[in-house]
Amino acid sequence: MSARPALLDMAFGYMPAQIIHTAAELRLADALADGPRTSTDLAARTGAHAPSLYRLLRGLACLGAVEQKERDLFALTDAGRALRADGPGSVRALVRLFCGPDVWASWGDMTGTLRTGEDAWRRVTGRTSFESFAADPELSATFNAAMAEHTRTIAPAIIGAHDFARYRTIADLGGGDGTLLAAILRAVPGPRGVLFDLPPALAAAPEVLGDVAGRCEIVPGDFFASVPPGADAYLLKSVLHDWDDERAAAILRTCRAALRPDARVLILEQAMPEVVTPDDRGTVMNDLNMLVSVGGRERTEDEFRELARAAGLSVASIGGPLPPSGYRVIEARPAD
Repeated sequence: MSARPALLDMAFGYMPAQIIHTAAELRLADALADGPRTSTDLAARTGAHAPSLYRLLRGLACLGAVEQKERDLFALTDAGRALRADGPGSVRALVRLFCGPDVWASWGDMTGTLRTGEDAWRRVTGRTSFESFAADPELSATFNAAMAEHTRTIAPAIIGAHDFARYRTIADLGGGDGTLLAAILRAVPGPRGVLFDLPPALAAAPEVLGDVAGRCEIVPGDFFASVPPGADAYLLKSVLHDWDDERAAAILRTCRAALRPDARVLILEQAMPEVVTPDDRGTVMNDLNMLVSVGGRERTEDEFRELARAAGLSVASIGGPLPPSGYRVIEARPAD
């Protein structure tokens, strides 16, 4: 009998994804945080149907998120702790966002996107993704929390790869709750910060900035209209990939309008290889997610250079891929 095709296992990948998503929605990891529990106890704590929850817990045991210690006794594993809401290294918000109904439905209509070139999110929800966030405070909060979770994983490598001490003022454009800027200011005592985003994204910023809030100005605004002038460095982390080339160049033009001759734009994103291999899976999956969810894209190094040129900028350097997600520090300056 032939071996089970590997592609079939990949096709069934939606099953473990939704098992983990359901555990995140029910906050099972939080319910198990203080020790092993039965399915009946967990059902009472999470508002679930006990016999169905028992079956889900067996699925989580097969995935390594819980351990089945007895027939009806389940304990949280080290891997499962990442689903705790506020634990160190939590990915709960990321799971809730990317396995949630809107992203899920968008990926389910990928064929429609391939036929039309239009992002599926708009087609299946009737709104763009950012219009959805603006209309749904809970979805917006999940998105912002997910972005903060991701930023916490990549911030140390970014801080270690670039000399932020050379700047007096660092503006983080589309910086959300300030997770990245706060990490930079804590690691580098000299600079001051400017945190810039739409008002809903800034709601949690005072709490996140905490001990460095006195060194940071929080400025609401829209980077398609203008950005705060006078900074030495303008950060754009995971911003340009949300947009097509026309809109991404428009963001860079507003940055260019605010730049002094010695100021820099720091684009913090993955770079798509010209020829991909299985090792590039993360970047390629992100690119496809941009395709179906927002109509954006991941870009090659040459595409970043061309995008910068169209905005009156010149790419001075592109750093190597940084763990764990392969982000690059792309430094751009005003073109001569």
